[in-house]
Amino acid sequence: MIYTYKTHGVCSREMRIELEDGVIKDIEIIGGCNGNLKGICALVKGCKAEEVILKLKGLTCGYKNTSCPDQLAIALGQALGK
Repeated sequence: MIYTYKTHGVCSREMRIELEDGVIKDIEIIGGCNGNLKGICALVKGCKAEEVILKLKGLTCGYKNTSCPDQLAIALGQALGK
């Protein structure tokens, strides 16, 4: 399943996540800090979505009350139906 999520309150605009049996098979983040987001994508590929949610949920960026990692956790939760 491929899930597309429009981000809120961060520099990135969109996340495209491919999940298979709860595991992240591929991910692409559009916009935002290119190098950092490429690194996050590389680190979470092959991981269970539930584990990534636990690690990233609630992280903030500077003065914002969210971050790209937090938005990824939200997107994964929605993709899993939670």
